[in-house]
Amino acid sequence: MKNIFILSIMFALLASCGTKQNKTEALNDIPNEKAVELTDAQLKNSEIKTGKIEQRNISSLLKVNGKIEVPPQNMVSVSVPLGGYLKSTKLLSGMRVRKGEIIATMEDQQYIQLQQDYLTAKAQFTSIESDYIRQKELNQNKASSDKVLMAAQTEYLSQKILIKSLSEKLRLIGINPDNLNENSISRSINITSPIDGFVSQVNMNIGKYVTPTDVLFELVNPDDIHLALTVFEKDLDRLVVGQRIIAYNNNQPTKKYNCEIILISKDVSSERSVVVHCHFEKYDKSLIPGMYMNAEVEVSTNNAFVIPNDGLVRFEGKQYVFIENGNKKYNMQEVTTQNNENGFTQVIFADSTDIRNKMFVLKGAYTLLMKMKNTAVEE
Repeated sequence: MKNIFILSIMFALLASCGTKQNKTEALNDIPNEKAVELTDAQLKNSEIKTGKIEQRNISSLLKVNGKIEVPPQNMVSVSVPLGGYLKSTKLLSGMRVRKGEIIATMEDQQYIQLQQDYLTAKAQFTSIESDYIRQKELNQNKASSDKVLMAAQTEYLSQKILIKSLSEKLRLIGINPDNLNENSISRSINITSPIDGFVSQVNMNIGKYVTPTDVLFELVNPDDIHLALTVFEKDLDRLVVGQRIIAYNNNQPTKKYNCEIILISKDVSSERSVVVHCHFEKYDKSLIPGMYMNAEVEVSTNNAFVIPNDGLVRFEGKQYVFIENGNKKYNMQEVTTQNNENGFTQVIFADSTDIRNKMFVLKGAYTLLMKMKNTAVEE
């Protein structure tokens, strides 16, 4: 019985060794999926071209983001210098306005008082001026003392100053003093738009009293909008004034806007970033202040390994090149790609040792990929 048990163990060990040997032979029979070999006829009929990989300067893209802004001179806060009640307005956010267009009407009793004071002062000025002229003539004839002349002169100059100051106050609220008379006194004044643009904010409602410091409306002239990009300090030396950039937003990524760098800020923020101001070459009304934008900047070139686009293939989500291994054999090697320019793509190898001495497929890489896949299917 003991001998039978020993023989069973020996047979089991022999069977296990045979299975391992068969598995090893089966693994050895599996073809190399990263290699392909061509026949003479296939090589002759293909357009495969090989050569050494080269190094050249190739531009790289710096991707940044920012938002659309308006320069301070294109933003206007509309207020009333003397205050008053908002009588009427039709403005809504987003509405277009023209320079000189009436955008609101204000009403207050102080407007009446100001007009009254001006007309009264102007009426009194006639008699004061006449008295001054008369006293001046009397003084020249020694018929009046210098003291009386000086008093008449002081009253005359004071009245001129009063009229001038009242006229400027009238101009401040939009009333032309030259056209003002006793029949044109009004309790209301019109507020006009100082710029061409659109309404960004309406802060007051009809009937509300506003003080001189209150802002009724915010107006924006978008004709000179610019793009303010946030660029990190480490990339700042790659940008210069006059450099071209391409901008787009996330809603329409295929719609590109050409811009030019006009100013690079000299102040570095706490996040180690700098604001770079860019000007749009052509205004687009769909661009609104405050809108976030993405931008691509073509920066300085690098001396990098590049390969023609025909020598690069994409397979199963990865990028590959083919290296000639002699006797019509080619090995597929994975690479990392970066910049692309003028039909060449920058490639990075995991191991760059002896890259310059190897022969790469520069044209017809997809022919080899198709041959490799067909061979795997046939086997």
